[in-house]
Amino acid sequence: MEAILVDSVQRSLRHFMHRNAIFVCERLCAEFPSETNLQLLAGCYLHNNQAYAAYYILKGSQMAQSRYLFAISCFQMDLLTEAEAALCPVNEPGAEIPNGAAGHYLLGLVYRYTDRKKSAIHHLKQALSLDPLLWAAYEELCLLGAAEEATAVFGEAAALCIQKQHLHHGLTSQNLQGSFEDRNLVSGRNLSSEDVSPRQLKHMHANNLREIPGNYHGAAMLGATASQSLNGGPSSTSFYNTPSPVVAQLSGVAPPPLCRNVQQNGLNPSTVNTDCSPRSTVNPTIQAPRRKFVDEGKLRKISGRLFSDSGPRRSTRLAGEAGNANPSGTTVAGNGTSHSSKYLGGGKLSSAAFRSVTVRKGQSLVNESFDEGTRQEVFDDSRSYSSVTTSMSTSTSTSGDPKLLEQEEATMSIGGIITSTSKIINGATEVLNLLRTLGEGYRLSCLYRCQVLNGDYRNKEIDHSGLGYNFYIMLLGKQDALDVYMKLPHKHYNTGWVLSQVGKAYFELVDYLGADQAFSSARQASPYSLEGMDLYSTVLYGLGCLRNNGTHTDSICKHLREDMKLSYLAQELISTDRLAPQSWCALGNCYSLQKDHETALKNFQRAVQLNSRFAYAHTLCGHEYVSLEYFENGIKSYQNALRIDDRHYNAWYGLGMIYLRQEKFEFSEHHFRMAFQINTRSSVILCYLGTALHALKRSGEALYMMEKAIQADKKNPLPMYEKANILLSLENLDEALEVLEELKEYAPRESSVYALMGRIYKRRNMYDKAMLHFGIALDLKPSATDVATIKAAIEKLHVPDEIEDNL
Repeated sequence: MEAILVDSVQRSLRHFMHRNAIFVCERLCAEFPSETNLQLLAGCYLHNNQAYAAYYILKGSQMAQSRYLFAISCFQMDLLTEAEAALCPVNEPGAEIPNGAAGHYLLGLVYRYTDRKKSAIHHLKQALSLDPLLWAAYEELCLLGAAEEATAVFGEAAALCIQKQHLHHGLTSQNLQGSFEDRNLVSGRNLSSEDVSPRQLKHMHANNLREIPGNYHGAAMLGATASQSLNGGPSSTSFYNTPSPVVAQLSGVAPPPLCRNVQQNGLNPSTVNTDCSPRSTVNPTIQAPRRKFVDEGKLRKISGRLFSDSGPRRSTRLAGEAGNANPSGTTVAGNGTSHSSKYLGGGKLSSAAFRSVTVRKGQSLVNESFDEGTRQEVFDDSRSYSSVTTSMSTSTSTSGDPKLLEQEEATMSIGGIITSTSKIINGATEVLNLLRTLGEGYRLSCLYRCQVLNGDYRNKEIDHSGLGYNFYIMLLGKQDALDVYMKLPHKHYNTGWVLSQVGKAYFELVDYLGADQAFSSARQASPYSLEGMDLYSTVLYGLGCLRNNGTHTDSICKHLREDMKLSYLAQELISTDRLAPQSWCALGNCYSLQKDHETALKNFQRAVQLNSRFAYAHTLCGHEYVSLEYFENGIKSYQNALRIDDRHYNAWYGLGMIYLRQEKFEFSEHHFRMAFQINTRSSVILCYLGTALHALKRSGEALYMMEKAIQADKKNPLPMYEKANILLSLENLDEALEVLEELKEYAPRESSVYALMGRIYKRRNMYDKAMLHFGIALDLKPSATDVATIKAAIEKLHVPDEIEDNL
């Protein structure tokens, strides 16, 4: 009965029927009360986004896996102290952290959000050392600014670690295979010794098949506690070892795959022999099931998410299982290379069906998956039972051939795929090569080293096999984020995540057109993904402000009606996922562009409610408070953002702007300098830091900062204007005029430029030119405040500056 109930729970979870899984699992716990079954029940509740239920079920549990799941529920409920106590019991100071790499990663997150940066970095690095494929740990290290170069992290040591894990996993699977086959042979003999009816024989045969690991209906559960996971964590139940059996087609028409290299399901006719031997009979409509080995799911490390909301994912396991044909032509059920896994439902899945509590910094939402081996797939229970006879006949046919035995020793089952040692080594190398490129690009992006070294490649095809681009990088001896991403193969570059990172890099460079193009491509590649969409809405907001202020160029005019694009984006995101903070940030930016700051603030506050750890939402709230001149509330919002992420330079910048407006120049200079230490390439930060220094009468340092700001972004007119102001205060009138003449070419319709030139000409007693420039400034329709200032200057045109200052 216990095995039947466990099988029902697991089948319900595989089919995303969480309520049914909870109901059946409650019956299981009532009938067979044990901590292992309570773990299964807690896992059901966690899948159903009911962390509080898992919290009360597992409170006080002592098993390692129970403590890990309890820590997950505490983390989602923001009970970080209890999460830490579960992972590191006070009464057991030397206790091993449960679940190895996953446990260290979770503990690193707890330390990060309790402002213990050094401890967080230690555990995140420990997680990476245990599992080099734990990308989320490296991602967190990048966000903390503590990541090593990707070449060091994903180097030879990582390759050896992966090979050791998978080779050990293959040997373990082979040892377990023999014990399960012997068990099935004994069951078959018992059946033949009893006098049963044909109908009873059919049912008993089916029940015995359910105990075969390949069918995965309870057998793995019985032996799950017999082994330890390779990443150092304790063993767990089979609920955490979700398999990937053959996916049968659920409808008459196959949904289109989202990945170009995913093949459609179906039996390859070439693999079915026409021999009429009963041992080789295979149902032509259903593929034979694969064998599933104990603890296979635990040996696959977590994907970097404690609860994944990415929708369906492609399984890493394939349907075919290699076999060796006997001389008489016994059928083999595949060649080990057929692809059976697909994206669920052809790619469209309701976000409400698999949504999670998100833990995200700024624009980088961190979604966690508590289960190392959980697969979000749909399985069909209709499988061919003839695989038993096929596997038995195959093993019989190969038992007497030394060559075949030698070949078997060189191969092993990894994740359901029969593979060789050389393939494991080559596969690990290929994976790490890819992660090195992605990791280095992401690390440089988090360090705000985004600039393209060799021109603009937005609309240019990169020759990845050519020497010109790479040779240029080699000569310079350095590269930045966009340069690294350009080296990716096209199939990886044109994915939603990479394009979003490219858009983020252009955003940091204040290249809104490039960012718009990259984010738009990301939306086309992954319309279901919300990665970076909060920044995309800010990009469209910035373009809209440029157009509304009349400072747009012809190239920006081609991107017409950014406000409409922003409105459309916000509506799309809300319809995609109403419970994602990115959606409400986009909606808030839409209202902010329309100058409806109160409604914008409500939308940003809604984003904070949905995810209190989303730093960028706090920062956007601060911006709206400043627009409404609620400076104290703005300071609180910026400080909340910094509590979540002390490297969120936007919040440091926001605090500096508030103190600058309040004429607290020393505070302003401190916060601008903190922002500058994080992002040393921002022209805007350099400019306002120079402004604060000038207000503190440190004009020499201010001029130096303005020069650096101009070099960082020659298209930004603000530092040139502020430089002219500083030169004017130093009575360097000729130099100031030269700067303003150059600035007119970049901002020909900026009224403040002509007004400042008018003031300089007045000081040089060139009243005609002064009057001319004051008139041009008025013709450009400045703001009401600027109009009053310009008119006052015209009225006092012939009044000497010394007398004007005394008035």
